[in-house]
Amino acid sequence: MNPKEDVCQINIINEKKVEAVGKEMLEDDVYSDLSETFSALGNITRVKILHILSRDELCVCDISAILAMSISAVSHQLRILRNMKIVKFRKDGKIVYYSLDDGHIVQLLKIAREHIME
Repeated sequence: MNPKEDVCQINIINEKKVEAVGKEMLEDDVYSDLSETFSALGNITRVKILHILSRDELCVCDISAILAMSISAVSHQLRILRNMKIVKFRKDGKIVYYSLDDGHIVQLLKIAREHIME
């Protein structure tokens, strides 16, 4: 493969497209938040946890049993996901239940799964 095969051979800028798309650019902090969200999803254990929580609300012990991991390791991953506002928790007496923060995470997982299955 020619190293320059995927680069324009001439330098022409389509002013209309550049202006139209440029107007739709977001603030840098939004891109930063998006990047951090995808980074959080860039870990196989966290993706497994999200898949599990897309099925039902569960406590750390349940998630640990499903993944055959220590409670400490699962808690660490849940803390990361909680800090990213991807999962939330609620207390019921001495038990803490985790669930997805909202349905958008399910949509992200579904779209990503469809993408890789193509």
